[in-house]
Amino acid sequence: MAAVSLSVSTVKPLGDRVFVKVSASEEKTAGGLYLPDTAKEKPQVGEVISVGDGKLKDDGSRMAMDVKVGDKVLYSKYAGTDIKLGTDEYVLLSEKDILAVVS
Repeated sequence: MAAVSLSVSTVKPLGDRVFVKVSASEEKTAGGLYLPDTAKEKPQVGEVISVGDGKLKDDGSRMAMDVKVGDKVLYSKYAGTDIKLGTDEYVLLSEKDILAVVS
């Protein structure tokens, strides 16, 4: 089996999928206590890095995507596939798992 080298520029989502860079999780609480890695919650906010062409409809046309590259989005907590490239974390989501665009 051949080894595959992945980088952010080589990942192109298919269909209605979205590739999102996960935002850093909170390092400390509102009271100033530092959180260990085991106590940190999985982040639900990230920046869209690339988007697919859209969902294929029955007539062969594609539905336009609601998000675009550069949008900051809020997504479901346990949605998608986690991917780690170098030190950065990414998630590959279906568009239906995105809850909101954050401004």
